[in-house]
Amino acid sequence: QVQLVESGGGLVQPGGSLRLSCAASTSQFSIYRMGWYRQAPGKQRELVARITPVGNTNYADFVKGRFTISRDNAKNTVYLQMNSLKPEDTAVYYCNANWGGMQEYWGQGTQVTVSS
Repeated sequence: QVQLVESGGGLVQPGGSLRLSCAASTSQFSIYRMGWYRQAPGKQRELVARITPVGNTNYADFVKGRFTISRDNAKNTVYLQMNSLKPEDTAVYYCNANWGGMQEYWGQGTQVTVSS
C-alpha cells in the first residue's frame, strides 16, 4: 500500500502561482507513473498532468504553458507548479500513482481556490 500526501493548496488571486507537492510513502517511487488530477464541484475528475518514471510528461490542453509537473525520485515527491492561475482552475487536486495499470493509488486531495 502506498500513501500519497498532497500539500501546497490554498487561496490565490487570478494570475497568481501555487506549487503543489505530493509525497509518497514507498521506496519504489521511481517505478510509478505519477499524475495530478482535479475535480471541480459538479464535474468529473480530469487529468491535469502526468510524468513517467523517466521524466516524460503530458498535459491537458487547458494547462499547457501554465503548469509544470516534475518529480524528485530521491525525495519520493512529485510537484505541480501552477502559474497564471484562473478562476476555472479552482478544484480539489489529487495526486495519483500508477504502476502498469496493476497498482494505483490516490491522495486525499488538496483544495485550490482561485478568486479575487
